[in-house]
Amino acid sequence: MSVQNITMPQLGESVTEGTIEKWLVKPGDTVKKYDPLAEVVTDKVNAEIPSSFEGVITELIAQEGQTLPVGAVVCSIEIAGEGELPPPPQEKKSSVSSAILNAGVQKKQEAPQPAPTPSATPKEVRKDKVRYSPAVLRLAQEHDIALDQVTGTGEGGRITRKDLLKLIETGNIPTANDVVPAPSAVQTTSDATVAPAQQQQAEKPAAPAQPVHPGDIEIPVTKVRRAIANNMVRSVHEAPHAWMMMEVDVTDLVAYRDSLKNEFKQKEGFNLTYFAFFVKAVAQALKEFPMLNSMWAEDKIIQKHDINISIAVATDDALFVPVMKHADEKSIKGIAKEIHELAIKVRTGKLAMDDITGGTFTVNNTGAFGSVQSMGIINYPQAAILQVESIVKKPVVLPGGMFAARDIVNLCLSLDHRVLDGLVCGKFLNRVKEILENTNKSSTSVY
Repeated sequence: MSVQNITMPQLGESVTEGTIEKWLVKPGDTVKKYDPLAEVVTDKVNAEIPSSFEGVITELIAQEGQTLPVGAVVCSIEIAGEGELPPPPQEKKSSVSSAILNAGVQKKQEAPQPAPTPSATPKEVRKDKVRYSPAVLRLAQEHDIALDQVTGTGEGGRITRKDLLKLIETGNIPTANDVVPAPSAVQTTSDATVAPAQQQQAEKPAAPAQPVHPGDIEIPVTKVRRAIANNMVRSVHEAPHAWMMMEVDVTDLVAYRDSLKNEFKQKEGFNLTYFAFFVKAVAQALKEFPMLNSMWAEDKIIQKHDINISIAVATDDALFVPVMKHADEKSIKGIAKEIHELAIKVRTGKLAMDDITGGTFTVNNTGAFGSVQSMGIINYPQAAILQVESIVKKPVVLPGGMFAARDIVNLCLSLDHRVLDGLVCGKFLNRVKEILENTNKSSTSVY
């Protein structure tokens, strides 16, 4: 018999850590391959860690609420036989990335020691060079938290995301204004020599507590809602947004789709939506203008080869952005089918990690809510997002001066101005417009 480690998996692109939200097993439990072991929360997704083999849980090394970097050991399982186990079959999907990292086989007596309790880790052990996780730094910046005044409960006194969330929920937030200088500093530092950064911190007022009046309802912030908020804040802070809008006459497209929709639904079993035509047009235009399919990477711009279109799907209290891989290779029917399947996965909670990673450009169907104009926040780290608005009847002046009622839709593009400029985005939108305005029965097949 041997003991195998399970480690924190890579739960999405650019994710470096995860928090054990809840253990689903306990020591002594027998698990099979792919059985869920724990619920994990990151800034991007909620997921489960599956077991990659069959065995008995010997130790839960990570504690609930503990934040661990990718690759850190979270639990150990006793398995039959020696040596490393083969990886899970590729055709088996789980709710997290299939790339579960294994730290190798160990003997039972060599099981790692559990993390020290918070009381065993005095605050004084943290030095000036302590490193904080990106999630901790973001929360500290958003809420003006003085991290050197926070006692961490993580391993070695490390400050975790859960530590800060607890402070935020209680309202007992230590700020830079709470720091009292040492006597020697008071005696030797004059007002004229105070650093500008320190002056700015001293002048910044603490955020006032919001009063709660009778009849007010306090709604706890869920993990998913907090992750959405953090991602939106990051996008707005890091990416300089610019916007562009274009009107498109889709009268012929509407007539064509309406002539097909009933027969299509009866034959295929799912709806032929307008949105499928828009996604197809965007995918085709991205092949011709690949700069829109790019990402900012500090010292370089990465132009992605694959065209993987993210589509926003909302539930009552959350927003998910599943990804349609290789959208340029799919027919309108294939796109409509995948939109239907991804929406079902979102609403039934069955999205796999492969369904939400790898997106290169986002198309948002804001028109489904009746919106006619909106400015989307870019799905970081992508370079642009296109809002497809509601199709409305408008009077239009035709050649010859005649008026006619036409079906018009607004396409609203948000762009990262570090990567894109108005020229290329204008050409891209014009190409999407051209494709849509020439979509009709004689020129376009949905198959």
